[in-house]
Amino acid sequence: MNLTLRVWRQAGPAAAGQFVEYPVRDISTEMSFLEMLDVVNEQLTEQGDAPIAFDHDCREGICGMCSLMIDGVAHGPMQATTTCQLHMRSFRDGDSITVEPWRAQAFPVLRDLCVDRTAFDRIVQAGGFVSITTGNAPDGNAIAIPKPDADAAMDAAACIGCGACVAACPNGSASLFTAAKISHLGHLPQGQPERYRRALRMVAQMDLETFGGCTLFGECQAACPKEISIDTIARMNRDYIFGAAFEQEESRAGGAG
Repeated sequence: MNLTLRVWRQAGPAAAGQFVEYPVRDISTEMSFLEMLDVVNEQLTEQGDAPIAFDHDCREGICGMCSLMIDGVAHGPMQATTTCQLHMRSFRDGDSITVEPWRAQAFPVLRDLCVDRTAFDRIVQAGGFVSITTGNAPDGNAIAIPKPDADAAMDAAACIGCGACVAACPNGSASLFTAAKISHLGHLPQGQPERYRRALRMVAQMDLETFGGCTLFGECQAACPKEISIDTIARMNRDYIFGAAFEQEESRAGGAG
């Protein structure tokens, strides 16, 4: 198949960017989208031009590194599919395909299609872990966890931190990502002691990172390659409210003492 690519090229964070068109010929429909970009980069290198910079790692839909806006849709036209798992058979011969980086204030462009997503790391560092001493690994059946809780925890833990939720959100909110990280620990017994403090800290860090506020458009859920539900956002908001109330009560008790 033959295609025309319109790719965002930007030399650096402070440089002005622009779309550049590249004709692409004789592409196999069995190629993944990233393999197609590999072919384009080989051609550019042979011509003495700078290859297109894009993020990738496992190419198995696990790591979350692939982060492309394809024809205005995060990860492209197929639902529940990462860019690296998107195949060229999803397009038609002669198509013109526009490829951009994530567009969000908290994800500044580093070069071409690569963005800085370390804001996600800082949100997790703020509280997305269990710090209590748990001792040696217990027997798998030692702690009884109801199956609905275990399933909900696993569903939330499926988040790969790709950032599609932010790119798709009209507000540039990271609420789905943050809620998933909060929820997958909050559903488990080990996560209970720090449950409300975790919500307070991670939401506060999310706000510091200049992500937009959540107004429940639902675009994040639609764009998520792991189909994480916005129900996790409702749970995060509830934990945050409880955490704020408990913190206020502790402050009053401390003042009274």
